[in-house]
Amino acid sequence: MLCDICGKVEATVHLTEIVNDKMTKLHLCENCAREKGAEMEEHFGLNDLMSGLADLGSNLEPAAMNAIKCPSCGFTYQDFKKVGRLGCGNCYEAFKKQLDPLLKRIHGANRHIGKVPLMSGEIASEHIELQDLKAKLEKAISAEEFEDAAKIRDKIRAINEKMKLNGGK
Repeated sequence: MLCDICGKVEATVHLTEIVNDKMTKLHLCENCAREKGAEMEEHFGLNDLMSGLADLGSNLEPAAMNAIKCPSCGFTYQDFKKVGRLGCGNCYEAFKKQLDPLLKRIHGANRHIGKVPLMSGEIASEHIELQDLKAKLEKAISAEEFEDAAKIRDKIRAINEKMKLNGGK
């Protein structure tokens, strides 16, 4: 699909807005998107959306949110709310308590498991269970709870075997 503005370059930015049952679609190439950035932001309100979603379910006072800072880049949670983007990869950890509910609302989960075919919901749940078990295994080993660790290890092996039998996924 070509860019809606220049009509010459392949569109890589695709925006859809639905307001009062009226849908607006915009397909732009990277250069036109950059040039139209402020106008698109005004029309599509991405920062407003992120800011509004970031406020939902927040149980912290604004002063307490200002106190939370990323140790790597110095970004505050208020900065995230204003800009709609995080400052660096470490911000995810610094703002974990605030981002978890937001990510669950937006993506349906707060953990990325990669792309999984739609028909394989069972496989997706097995991947999530495996990740949880691996984290529990590390904690059990760190706490020197070796009997629990052995049980968790056996569960991990069983799930891996089941996944191999179901097509090597």
